[in-house]
Amino acid sequence: MLGPMDEYPVHQVPQPIAWPASSDRNFYDRSYYNAHDRTGDIFVITGIGYYPNLGVKDAFLLVRRGDTQTAVHLSDAIDQDRLNQHVGDYRVEVVEPLRKLRIVLGETDGIAADLTWEGLFDVVQEQPHIMRRGTRVTLDAQRFAQVGTWSGQLSIDGEDITIDPARWIGTRDRSWGIRPVGEAEPAGRPDDPPFEGMWWLYIPMAFDDFGIVMIIQEDPRGFRSLNDCTRIWKDGRVEQLGWPRVKIHYRSGTRIPTGATVDATAFDGSPVHFDVESKLAVPIHVGGGYGGDSDWIHGMWKGANFTERLTYDMTDPAIVGRAGFGVIDHVGRAVCRDADGTEREGWGLFEHGALGRHDPSGFADWLTLAP
Repeated sequence: MLGPMDEYPVHQVPQPIAWPASSDRNFYDRSYYNAHDRTGDIFVITGIGYYPNLGVKDAFLLVRRGDTQTAVHLSDAIDQDRLNQHVGDYRVEVVEPLRKLRIVLGETDGIAADLTWEGLFDVVQEQPHIMRRGTRVTLDAQRFAQVGTWSGQLSIDGEDITIDPARWIGTRDRSWGIRPVGEAEPAGRPDDPPFEGMWWLYIPMAFDDFGIVMIIQEDPRGFRSLNDCTRIWKDGRVEQLGWPRVKIHYRSGTRIPTGATVDATAFDGSPVHFDVESKLAVPIHVGGGYGGDSDWIHGMWKGANFTERLTYDMTDPAIVGRAGFGVIDHVGRAVCRDADGTEREGWGLFEHGALGRHDPSGFADWLTLAP
């Protein structure tokens, strides 16, 4: 099994980089992509993953338009041809390493896509991300992320949607390491102390002359175990924005955010302020295969050459109940204000999840909702 960076020439691989070769059943290598036209009318999320110790590879494409969320899932036995990433009629082609790639989904249950992504800024390497339950490491991963534009075409049940790079924008990331995947493991000894939850924020966005990648995780007390906020300028400068202070704005009676306020710090100590808003929410645990999805989990064996299509009515009370308790990806818009008064508009992804207890947010347990 080749490593996660084998699609790139050695001199272009972000540093530091490591392939944590492991026999852990939960070892994975996954790519994630999203795309939207800045209107809040449509959001496309897709990805491909390899799970060598489970013998599985899979891919998905998730589309939300209005009150309908549609998912296409593909799965198969893993192969060793990592320079030809594909699952069934879904494939990823690297056109120019770290700059340009193409995703193709041949017609599958009424959905087809031919999408080309081009990076706007250099890649950002995330800090290592580690979580434990008791003595066991349950997550040991890192990723790189980029913001870019999309072009091509998406077809849904005979309707062709042109993807214009002047409007369509989105982010891609690739992560690898260890995280829970596949079928549920035997229970074993209960966690001591039990897992009480996590708070997560991920905001990669593009502005006219820079991009940002913000990744923050906190435990139930609000202790920050991951703090990574990077600004990448068009001219190649890379700037850390300190220790951002974040206020999430939740819809009353839910844990679904409508936006966020972020106060960061530039290299020279001056304030950098972001007002972030959600234009459209896509719960990635409703058909997307991420944590808590009762229909589709990445790395689960579904049989050879497996495909399926699932469609969700996002006004269905049962789906609404599911949607509010997990990580939600949003079509994100932001306004950045620097200390000199300069304002810039940015677009990209606003991803947030408040799972379980989080004292700073006033969530006392798994079921507490925003006032």
